[in-house]
Amino acid sequence: MSLTEEILAQLPGDVLGGLRRADHILTSIKSGTAPVPMVVKESQQNLGAVDWDVLVCGGTLGIFIGCALALQGVRVALIERGILRGREQEWNISRHELQVFVQLGLLTDAELEKAIATEYNPARVGFHNGVKVWVQDVLNIGVDPVYLLETLKQRFLAAGGKLFENTPFDEVVVHPDGVIVNNQYKARLLIDAMGHLSAIAQQARQGQKPDAICLVVGSCAQGFPNNSTGDLLLSFTPMQNQCQYFWEAFPARDGRTTYMFTYMDAEPQRLGLEALFEDYLRLMPKYQGVELNQLTFQRALFGFFPSYRQSPLQTPWSRILAVGDSSGSQSPLSFGGFGAMIRHLQRLTQGIYEALQTNQLSAKALGLLQPYQPNLSVTWLFQRAMSVGVDQKIAPDQINQLLSAVFAEMQSLGEPVLKPFLQDVVNFSGLTQTLLKTNFAHPEIVVKIIPQVGLVALLDWMIHYGNLGIYSLLLRLSKNLEPWEKNLPSTAKYYWHRWVDAWKFGSGGDYSDDVKK
Repeated sequence: MSLTEEILAQLPGDVLGGLRRADHILTSIKSGTAPVPMVVKESQQNLGAVDWDVLVCGGTLGIFIGCALALQGVRVALIERGILRGREQEWNISRHELQVFVQLGLLTDAELEKAIATEYNPARVGFHNGVKVWVQDVLNIGVDPVYLLETLKQRFLAAGGKLFENTPFDEVVVHPDGVIVNNQYKARLLIDAMGHLSAIAQQARQGQKPDAICLVVGSCAQGFPNNSTGDLLLSFTPMQNQCQYFWEAFPARDGRTTYMFTYMDAEPQRLGLEALFEDYLRLMPKYQGVELNQLTFQRALFGFFPSYRQSPLQTPWSRILAVGDSSGSQSPLSFGGFGAMIRHLQRLTQGIYEALQTNQLSAKALGLLQPYQPNLSVTWLFQRAMSVGVDQKIAPDQINQLLSAVFAEMQSLGEPVLKPFLQDVVNFSGLTQTLLKTNFAHPEIVVKIIPQVGLVALLDWMIHYGNLGIYSLLLRLSKNLEPWEKNLPSTAKYYWHRWVDAWKFGSGGDYSDDVKK
């Protein structure tokens, strides 16, 4: 019996079966044999009267945007394949990011505080035989999903929203004047919040293999030595299995949560989740200074996160908008999910409201709500530098050496450079300063990276880097045009607001606004 089989047998339910089912899906994606769903159809006939302005498919994260729109007077319905409730495992985020719930009226200050299950400081970033950096107030808040989703669910219903639980999404027919889902639910707009494996997103991508995958395994357990600190990005081993393993750890309400994750391409011979879980359990004692038999496991955590260069996803159909993980609106370094949805919640809520008010529901108009963001695109080079090709030969500690050098320079530049990067935000100034200091201080390490990532990837990155600078400039210039914008017709305002949003989020300008709030 493997370590994985032994540990997962201790947990209630068929956890091992769930792990193997996830592995089966991952194998089909890597081999290119995953079937392409055909769930979106189009009709040229008018639908006529609709019941709702917006139908949200996928409730776990869709309830955020559904509730925000309902509070603005939009007629919203939400379908969820099971019962809408949060999981036991906390969601980690930074405190200032949570203020959007209060700003949008989703939670009161008291409710927000009640939603916070854990809080810790400081957090560590460190690499094998390299630098150790400690930071404050980054991903140090653990939110209770059970309380949060139940509170939002009740607020959504009180605002007039309609919830259909135990209602899986089957199909949607797009008409010139609306959509009909499952031949029953009629709305002006469908919001796809069904996650990475959304059938709508899979059809839109037409079987395209991911450009990269992040595999994550972990657990929450009791019995660890007392430790009130966390880890954000830590490695303590050289490369193994053509992968660099990274770790995260957070104090949790009922124990301590630890994750191990790695970045890779989607080649079929790459290791799967069960093999990675076995390595996680094998390395855990060294990582946390505890024997496995001293731990009482509360739950196991595992998943994979595909990333596509063509992201965020712009669906080819009118009246369908992908949000959250369905859209891929996070960097290839990020797990997406809760944090990515929260970051874009206010922007999407306002944009969708304006689209409905001005009837800008064509594929082109909705595409402006998920625009190209150079600050996400530049991180593809970082992802390549933190992974290695399946047959590529590099020194076992090369990735550790690079990351140690980069984070040492970011630490010397201070928190305004370091903290945004750790929250998946890249801006032109911070990136430029980091690159210049790293190039001058560690030229021998930088030179080794070029053959690892490839010249084509480097040239592609330079385009996005240039666009990052252009977007930063356009955002500054747009502030001078705010008085002029007030006189625009409503439809023109919709387009202008979307361009400004693209410059703001595409340059990382939203981070400074969040911190000020």
